[in-house]
This record gives sequence, C-alpha cells and structure tokens, in this order.
Amino acid sequence: MAVPRIGVGVFVFRSANSNHFLLGKRLGSHGAGTYALPGGHLEFGETFEQCAVREVEEETGLHVQACRFLTATNSVFHETQKHYVTIFMTAVATTTQSGSGPEPKTMEPDKCEGWQWTTYADMRAMPQTGTELFKPLYSLMEQRPSETRQLESMNEVSCPSP
Repeated sequence: MAVPRIGVGVFVFRSANSNHFLLGKRLGSHGAGTYALPGGHLEFGETFEQCAVREVEEETGLHVQACRFLTATNSVFHETQKHYVTIFMTAVATTTQSGSGPEPKTMEPDKCEGWQWTTYADMRAMPQTGTELFKPLYSLMEQRPSETRQLESMNEVSCPSP
C-alpha cells in the first residue's frame, strides 16, 4: 500500500533583496520535463531547515542562509500512484568568498537539466507558454493563494539576514 511521502521544495533567492529564485528542469522518471525548485525527500530525524540546506547544496552547490518555513501542500499523482506532502521553504543564497554573487551548478545532471533564476510572476506564466511545472508548484498556487500572492507581489524579498 502506498503511503504519503514528505518532500521539501526551496525557494532559493539570489540575495535578501532579490525576487529572483532558482528553478530547474527535472530529468528522470518522477516529474520529468517539468520545472521545479531545488529540493527532495525529508530524511529520518531531519528538520525542514536541515533538509532544505542539504538538498540545495547537493543539487546546486550553493550554500544558503535565512532558511524559513513558507507553507505546505498536498499533491496526489494519480498517474504514478504517488502522494506527497510538500514543505515549501525560503532561503537566501550566500555570496562567494570573493564577494561575487551566487551561481548555481548542475550537481546532479541525471536529475536536473540546469538551473535558472526566475521570478514568481514569470514562473506562474510558464504554463501559458507550454512549459509545465512540477505538480507541487501547481498545488502551491491552488491550495495556498495568500502565500502565492505574497511571493508574486514582491519587488524585493524580505528574507531576514541571520
């Protein structure tokens, strides 16, 4: 019998004063061809923050700070008989030691085609251009309209510094 799994998706913002976050095209079987945030499965004993930091580093090579809980959604993938509760987090990418801005790397090329900086308004418009989002992002827009309006209306992200 299939049981729900817990996923964590992270809105990784370029800086504390930017509304640009990372989005990548998924490869592999689950959600292949759709665009998603960095993230993955919550491991036993891990906090949401620990999972977010680990997954972002594993997938993008970036270090993050100011990791915060945003909201949670419920997504049932009927076609694959999978059920996920997704914890959405926000985080801010740290600058490099040289002071230059953070640039993601494709650390898992078998799972992600590449990363791009985008805005919430641009992401929301992607389906109208034929670009599909990973189901939990649709769930976020449908199930949590107040959080999505907040993300969409931001000119600058208010992610507090640690």
